[in-house]
Amino acid sequence: MLLTATSLLLRFAGIIFKVWLSGKIGSEGIGLYQVIFSFYVLASTFATSGICTAVTRLVSEELAVGQKSRVKQIVVRGIQLSLIISAFTISVLFFCSEFIAIKLLRQPDASLSLKILGFSLPFMSICSCIKGYFIARRKASPSSASQLLEQAVRIAVIVPLLLKYNNVGLKFACASVLVGDTAAEAVSCLYLYLKYRFDFNKIDFEHHNTHKPYRLLPAITHIALPITSGKYLNSLLRMAENVLVPIYLTKGTVEGNGIALFGMIKGMALPLLFFPSTLLSALSTLLIPEISESSIRGQAGVVKSIISRIIKITSLISIVFTAVFMVCGPQLGLLIYNSADVGFLLRALSPIVPFMYLDAISDGILKGLDQQKFTFITSVSDSAIRIILILFLLNKFGIFGFIAIMYFSNFFTCALNVRRLSLASGIKLNLNKTFITPVCCAFTICLFTNFILNALGISHLLFVILFCAICAPLYCAVLFWLGIVDYDDISFLKRN
Repeated sequence: MLLTATSLLLRFAGIIFKVWLSGKIGSEGIGLYQVIFSFYVLASTFATSGICTAVTRLVSEELAVGQKSRVKQIVVRGIQLSLIISAFTISVLFFCSEFIAIKLLRQPDASLSLKILGFSLPFMSICSCIKGYFIARRKASPSSASQLLEQAVRIAVIVPLLLKYNNVGLKFACASVLVGDTAAEAVSCLYLYLKYRFDFNKIDFEHHNTHKPYRLLPAITHIALPITSGKYLNSLLRMAENVLVPIYLTKGTVEGNGIALFGMIKGMALPLLFFPSTLLSALSTLLIPEISESSIRGQAGVVKSIISRIIKITSLISIVFTAVFMVCGPQLGLLIYNSADVGFLLRALSPIVPFMYLDAISDGILKGLDQQKFTFITSVSDSAIRIILILFLLNKFGIFGFIAIMYFSNFFTCALNVRRLSLASGIKLNLNKTFITPVCCAFTICLFTNFILNALGISHLLFVILFCAICAPLYCAVLFWLGIVDYDDISFLKRN
């Protein structure tokens, strides 16, 4: 609940900040930032993703049946490995920024930002490993506090810099954002390190070397390598996608400004669609050590029960937000961004919300079940197919072709991950209770509420507030009445 509350607050602040940012640098500036950010994700992948999961799983196992000294060794070795990779990445970014910006990203204004973002990687890598430790310790407050501190520092640095350098051009405006990101990572890293030192001294172990010792580096790489390789290749392909999409959208649209349209999709519409997933992302993160410990103890029934409930809850939550975005999308676009185009995109993309949420949650659970090789193959295949479809569809169909690609991509990865999860854990999904009936309920409630509120002729803000205030409790009440949700589901959420 703490992680969820923190994530909701951060995403809400992030959306408000994104609205302010889009007002300052426009949709074209947001589009340029998204292109730079795609390379930022690529550069940070080696330093964070797989090693964090490895630290979480290995520390969870040591806390269950191991030694205190091994916990420290796992964290230290994870940090060392991350820093070595970060140092190599910094060198590439600093000395090759001009080449990357002009030849790869096709955005010359990105060169200065690329040089700056490299200096955030060491702090990010240390934070990632320490967060993995705290996830294994079931302690949410350090990570939550660090995220709040990070966001506060980011905004405090970016706002004055943008006010000063925004009129100079997009090159310095985007660089100002990256300076803020780097400062925020540094402060967050220092805070988390101090919290880790304090918390580690408080660990009290009752068991001593009760399982067979193993070499740390092979154990970390066994978990981290498939995850990191998958995310690295996936990030590389997504970066190629983010470079190609503005180019091909420019060719396929009447306005001829593909970077602005790309900014509307990736920088405005998608963050709103992902906002409700905050309710699930924290739960998915904390389930990794829960599933890892249950698996190592041979508690297959516990694993099956956890996975069944989280898949059902994910489906139910995503369906109601699909209905909200589809029915209420135009009002949200006008209210938040004062843009009818963003409202159109919210409505057009809303049907993929259940697939996005189920894909994300099943991907996290599969990594807890040691299925990271499968997620690696799935993510890379998906990105490769997206690139091929972009080359063939965008030039001819423009924005509608990109929407079609997103539909196919999210359904493809969701179907593969959920099927693999079903085979790996033995769960069986009741399509009527987890999908068909909730869809009918959600859309009936939302359409009826929309009809009533439209007749009142109220403002966009009041419309959105009343719409959510009416639809959410009605949907929950109907699910309880039909027996789709029971008190055991509520108890499950409280426990986790």
